[in-house]
Amino acid sequence: MAESKKMRITLKVWRQRDAQDTGRFETYQLDDVNEHMSFLEMFDVLNERLLNEGKDPIAFDHDCREGICGMCSMYINGRPHGHLKGTTTCQLHMRHFNDGDTIVVEPWRAKAFPVIKDLVVDRSAFDRIIQAGGYISVNTGNAPDANEIPIPKEIADEAFSAATCIGCGACVAACKNASAMLFVAAKVSQLALLPQGQAERKRRVEAMVAQMDKEGFGACTNTGACSAECPKEISLTHIARMNREYINAKLTSEYV
Repeated sequence: MAESKKMRITLKVWRQRDAQDTGRFETYQLDDVNEHMSFLEMFDVLNERLLNEGKDPIAFDHDCREGICGMCSMYINGRPHGHLKGTTTCQLHMRHFNDGDTIVVEPWRAKAFPVIKDLVVDRSAFDRIIQAGGYISVNTGNAPDANEIPIPKEIADEAFSAATCIGCGACVAACKNASAMLFVAAKVSQLALLPQGQAERKRRVEAMVAQMDKEGFGACTNTGACSAECPKEISLTHIARMNREYINAKLTSEYV
């Protein structure tokens, strides 16, 4: 069995004490990086070294480390979650880099995602958008038996595609306008496609778009960077659907 390759990596990491701090890059040298480490495990090794040296470890978000929760948000060499398509930071492994590489790591850059510390940003704006309408609140009675409500496969597949959004914010980080359209569109689209979401369909899209604008996210100019950098590869078709939903809701709104 071949031995694991050891790599020498230079890290340039954004360090920022809090939202008021101007922040700066700090450089770290790692001389014994195992190629099979995940990107976050490499940060664990660095933080252990910093703690042993009596220094402040680098703050970064993480939870499941399975590409599900969306917490591991980092801007790596100018791309959200790094250069590997359809991959979250926690599922990015060091074997996808080269020995001797210099890797630049930053937090998401968006007015609506203020930096809390180092690589951690406040993404509670997404939570408030969901609270505005990303749910079903009508009384639907007891849970129906499986397959009692017939849903065509193409509709179910499209709804599932939208539901794969993990709310990491890579779409915002990738967009030149820091737009949250792909995130909001995925949440609106998922429920608009399903029969359970029909009762609140119009109110939902109006409320969620209004909250998105209130949070200070930018406008969408259809460059497609959001979908290209999304770790779940969510399609731009969901943005088109949300736009149709929004226009229809506004034209027939009882609140006009």
